[in-house]
Amino acid sequence: MAERERRRATTLDRAANTFGTAARDFIEQYASKKTRRWEEQARLLGIRPDDLTLIPKGLADRWNKRPIAEIDGHDIYGVVDETRRSGAPGLARRSEGLTEARARAMLSCLSRMFRWLVQHRRITHNPCTGVHRPDTPKARDRVLTDSEILKFWSAADAERPEFGAPLKLLLLTGCRLNEVAGMTSGELSDDCMTWNIPGARTKNGRPHLVPLAPRAQEILASAKETAAGRNYIFSTTDGMSPVSGWSKIKRRMDQRMEIPPWRLHDLRRTAATGMAEIGIAPHIVEAALNHISGAKAGVAGIYNRAQYAAEKKAALARWAQHVSGIVAGGADNVVPLEKKRR
Repeated sequence: MAERERRRATTLDRAANTFGTAARDFIEQYASKKTRRWEEQARLLGIRPDDLTLIPKGLADRWNKRPIAEIDGHDIYGVVDETRRSGAPGLARRSEGLTEARARAMLSCLSRMFRWLVQHRRITHNPCTGVHRPDTPKARDRVLTDSEILKFWSAADAERPEFGAPLKLLLLTGCRLNEVAGMTSGELSDDCMTWNIPGARTKNGRPHLVPLAPRAQEILASAKETAAGRNYIFSTTDGMSPVSGWSKIKRRMDQRMEIPPWRLHDLRRTAATGMAEIGIAPHIVEAALNHISGAKAGVAGIYNRAQYAAEKKAALARWAQHVSGIVAGGADNVVPLEKKRR
């Protein structure tokens, strides 16, 4: 009887310490409660965030029954390098070519999971220790020119409203893609004049109140009316989930625009640079984009709690007016920002 119980306990222990079970436990017991962007970690591990089931051909599906104690540095390096070359297992590729950032995210996620398993005595060591971390890419400085902004706006007009509207808001507000795509009805004021992004949805964890320019208000008023009674403003699933499929959308935009390589995040940099070029002070630009550096970084940021509400409103209004001028003027009337100062 004792031997039978021992074998049964051993079998149960092995089942609890397979990669599939350990990945679910990590997401459910730790990441979903302690990590702000745990949904992305879940997907990298091959777990669906909504119901914790396995993503077909994802990492947890591939290593589902494999004992976590048997996973070593060679295995970790292999999946990180695979992610770098061809994307995370089971997930759609976000871009062509090598994806160093995605590979770093995979290594960081696996390392965090195995550290948690070590802390809870489910394994004795972290196999990610000593695995090469993919190189950090050079900082990008791509900014769309005025003529490219015109092409971008025209390409966004050709998209369905649930895609075109958030694309335009990326440029007008300088907000991040996940912030705009995940906008909910509860975050918008009734008159669509302000958008309050909770800290749980911002990169730096700080709430961000966005005073919306008239052009942005027009876009959102129409979108909000369409999404009446729904949670997400931009959705293809009746408001049940935020709009997605941005890789396909970006490819369509590229085909229409025919400009040098760019990324959707470059729109945020374009907004920041454009505001600076039309004379808006750097600390106001940072406030408008909820960016913490320069005047609001370090010790200065601790004591400088000014929200610059009026200045942010004026800055975003001026930037939206500038974009509207580009769009209304057409290609023949576009004047580079640098020439405007002469």
